[in-house]
Amino acid sequence: MELGLKGKIALVTGSSRGIGRGIALALADAGCDLLLTGRDAQALEAVAHAIRGKGRKAAVHVLDLCEPRAAESLVEVIRREFGGLDILVNNAGATKRGDFFELTDADWEAGYALKLFAHVRLTRAAWPLLKERRGALVAIAGTSGRKPEKHFTVGSSVNAAVAAFTKCLAHLGKEDGVRVNCIHPSLVETDRQWRRIRAEVERTGQPEADIRAQFCRETGIIRYGKVEDVADFVTFIVSSRATWLHGATLDLDGGEIPVL
Repeated sequence: MELGLKGKIALVTGSSRGIGRGIALALADAGCDLLLTGRDAQALEAVAHAIRGKGRKAAVHVLDLCEPRAAESLVEVIRREFGGLDILVNNAGATKRGDFFELTDADWEAGYALKLFAHVRLTRAAWPLLKERRGALVAIAGTSGRKPEKHFTVGSSVNAAVAAFTKCLAHLGKEDGVRVNCIHPSLVETDRQWRRIRAEVERTGQPEADIRAQFCRETGIIRYGKVEDVADFVTFIVSSRATWLHGATLDLDGGEIPVL
């Protein structure tokens, strides 16, 4: 299927590993050139090498998105290296699990700083470029924003905020010609999930397969998602095949969310 993405320029935050890495590679497969960003220089260079091996251009900019000047710095690199921007994927961000009464103010501030406020600043800085090319923005939130739970109070709150912010941007996008959508993935097989599984294996002594099955049952999903599930979905959403998809908050969740 031709997706109309050849030669498009994409910026994917948190692209050194996990979902962000998968999205960057999928967009490269579809013909995009990419700016990769994150904190791990070695991991980012490995992704860039893989993208260049596909015949696409890849630039790397190592930074902490929480820094006040990070957004402007990324936009400067985009202008210098690529001359414009067609696709922005707001993906970076992780939040701490735990007992609500043991989570500190610093835990809450860290969760909002990277997954919401950093992307607010980046969107504001990059919006004129997206508007100029009638581009697309996708935010990666999470199903906890739709189904909050007591051991994920920070993540549930942040993901709900990401979805609300993205919905606001979609209203602006109708005026400025920028398509905006949000995805709520459920449990995806990333290093972060593997750490959670391994911790439970060590705590209980149960086999890994049993812990994985238990997490799936508790979450209400048919299986763990794969990075490719999210990456392929994002690639379709930003493509010429999905130009009527706008302002949607989409559950990519293996059946986790049981309500309309």
